[in-house]
Amino acid sequence: MGLREDLDRFREVGERRREDLKEFIRYGDLGGSGPDSVQVPIKVVDLPEFAYDPRDRGGVGQGQDGTPDVGQPVGPPQPAEGDGDEDGDPGDEAGEHEYYEMDPEEFAEELDEELGLDLEPKGKEVVEEVEGDFTELTRAGPNSTLDFERLFKQGLKRKLAMDFDEAFVREAMRVADATPGDVFRWCRGENVLVSRAWVEDQWNEIPDSERGRWASFEEMVENVERETTLQRIRREGLREVPFRREDERYRHPEVIEKTEKNVVVVNIRDVSGSMREQKRELVERTFTPLDWYLTGKYDRAEFVYIAHDADAWEVDREDFFGIRSGGGTRISSAYELAAEILEERYPWSEWNRYVFAAGDSENSSNDTRENVVPLMEGIPANLHAYVETQPGGTAINATHAEEVERAFDGSDGVVVTYVSDPADVTTAIYEILSTEDES
Repeated sequence: MGLREDLDRFREVGERRREDLKEFIRYGDLGGSGPDSVQVPIKVVDLPEFAYDPRDRGGVGQGQDGTPDVGQPVGPPQPAEGDGDEDGDPGDEAGEHEYYEMDPEEFAEELDEELGLDLEPKGKEVVEEVEGDFTELTRAGPNSTLDFERLFKQGLKRKLAMDFDEAFVREAMRVADATPGDVFRWCRGENVLVSRAWVEDQWNEIPDSERGRWASFEEMVENVERETTLQRIRREGLREVPFRREDERYRHPEVIEKTEKNVVVVNIRDVSGSMREQKRELVERTFTPLDWYLTGKYDRAEFVYIAHDADAWEVDREDFFGIRSGGGTRISSAYELAAEILEERYPWSEWNRYVFAAGDSENSSNDTRENVVPLMEGIPANLHAYVETQPGGTAINATHAEEVERAFDGSDGVVVTYVSDPADVTTAIYEILSTEDES
């Protein structure tokens, strides 16, 4: 491999190799990214290059202008210009940091590959109705849309079903001692669709001298060849087709509803006094990639952020992860507010819904069983999720997650997950995104 190929290989590795996405989600700086741009640190590889030694100023073995000759003792090498401050202190300029910038759609693709996810968004809101192919049929319409092909086929079917060999039936009228009624009943038994009126009309056309030609209908059938409808059409052509009004159908274009894959994500966070910094950081580290992922998966994504202690209120994203109060905890207050917002702004018939809540599982007495669980059951959503953030393991009085898990055991569309340190985050994200109720 030549030097140029070697350089190209190093450059490709250095410029394209991103930090492992799992490690970025677990431990990386998420704050440098925005809702529409995810900045993932790049693992930079130094490229090899030729450089002159700054101490090698002259030719080999030459001494001039005070430069020592070969073999002459020299002092320690002096720092090159620009290596540091004059007094030896280290420089105070910040180093350059490299990032790979991806939009949420690319982030979602990367996360699908990294975690083995396969979320298929569903279209909800009808944004446009367009005319498709002329495949719909109605009984009325302009003549220009008449489905003549269908009308002709229906008439031809009727022609084939009703047509019969008139000469063959007239021979049956020459059977000895037969009456018009006998001939009509015999025709029906032979599946010859002839009317009694036609038989009676033709009866008088048979000369008396020809009656009694056949001793029975059986003898007549054995001696007279019956011509089929198709044989007559080939011989005589198709003279007429019995069209009827009831067979008329008019083509209309199929109306196709184009739907937008839209989603609303309700993020709920406990901001009570027990939610200290480490717990808040775990919430942010779990919810932020979820927001990026769903933004990348759907055509349109909107987010609602609800903070709560004993009461709940809607906040901006900028305040959601940092806010902290000193009050108690009543988780049901957040679900009550979420239900109001969803009903008012995001009807279930038009929006995909995700309701994500997080906290340390501490809640006021009986609130989970008596209030939260019924509220969750009453809020239609693709997915309800609760993330317990309890570093060091679950506290004795932190029972909300377990109560929700017991209440919805085996139910589709509800997941409870536990995050005790950053290493648990990607597992929690996978459990959430792979639990959506497909129905």
